[in-house]
Amino acid sequence: MQYRRFGKLDWQVSVLGFGAMRLPVINEDMAGINEPEAIRMIRYAIDNGVNYLDTAYMYHMGNSESLVGKALKDGYREKVKLATKLPARMIESAADFDRIFNEQLQRLDMDRVDFYLMHGLDKDSWHKVRDLGVLRWAEGQMAQGRIDHLAFSFHDEYEVFKEIVDAYDNWVFAQVQYNYMDVNEQAGRRGVEYAAGKGMAIVVMEPLRGGKLSKEPPEPVANVLAGVPRQLEAVEWAWRWIWNQPEISVALSGMSTMEQVVENVALADRYGVGNLSAGELKLYDKIRKAYNRLSPVPCTGCRYCMPCPNNVEVPRIFQMYNDSVMYDDEKTGRLMYNGPFVFQPDQRADNCVECGECLEKCPQKIDIPDWLKKAHEALYVETPSPPA
Repeated sequence: MQYRRFGKLDWQVSVLGFGAMRLPVINEDMAGINEPEAIRMIRYAIDNGVNYLDTAYMYHMGNSESLVGKALKDGYREKVKLATKLPARMIESAADFDRIFNEQLQRLDMDRVDFYLMHGLDKDSWHKVRDLGVLRWAEGQMAQGRIDHLAFSFHDEYEVFKEIVDAYDNWVFAQVQYNYMDVNEQAGRRGVEYAAGKGMAIVVMEPLRGGKLSKEPPEPVANVLAGVPRQLEAVEWAWRWIWNQPEISVALSGMSTMEQVVENVALADRYGVGNLSAGELKLYDKIRKAYNRLSPVPCTGCRYCMPCPNNVEVPRIFQMYNDSVMYDDEKTGRLMYNGPFVFQPDQRADNCVECGECLEKCPQKIDIPDWLKKAHEALYVETPSPPA
């Protein structure tokens, strides 16, 4: 296992972190974690050098934290730094800070956590918790020894990321979605450089894009890789790109099987900063372009169409739809589209009234209302009404 300095802290973090969001489950029930297997996987990772463990209030329908608490019994708690998260979008009042955090400590069966994150911040959720005094509350918890360090995870545009970074001098790290396909998405490369330049550690989530970049690539991408002398598995290409960058402190993997744990632990001992040649770095641009050519909607994410007068999240819908086609993964697209924690009902495509305002603004001349209909038809899953 390789290790790197964690921002300003005098601590070395394993380059691979264990994300407890996609633990093995029974009968495809996300709430029904296969506890013996999940504990075995987490402890194997720790025994083989992983020293960063990440969970959250909402993972596995609220059951992830309890599982993590069990996995860290028998002396394992002392071997790792533990991160969990405040569900910012669920906060309605300042009283929720204490209520939720106390519940989390109870689930974990602990009296403190190493890192506490504001979870999945975007502009609206950040402004909401900021105005409710979340930073003052968190500093009070740190003074009591219940939280060691404060951080945030992020899902929005770069300018919002920069605003959050600049809003508080004592952020220890930022957790961002980052992989070789998301160089310019959300915080992107600019965000990684900006936060690292301020001495913050960078924790990467979705380095494999929810597992999509570990799958057998589609034919156009496979054709790009066919001429490469050194044949590697898709998962290796994804990890090499992440670990090649010195700004990255640790990359999280939401592992679901012991096979994935064993493979990722082995790779984390193999690749580090500077493992890619100039020619290989250029190859990633070709891979990215090959994937992007598979996108049915030629949306560049410029957001000129926003804000929509009916609150439809046009670029995000097109990204979900494009991803489901590019990576042959309708299941994830439907999960994100139907929410409620990722996407709200009033943001969906069926709220489009075809007013035409977006058509006048789109530089790509996309027939946005028509593509919204196609995206909704592909992604929407009607939830059955409960019995009377």
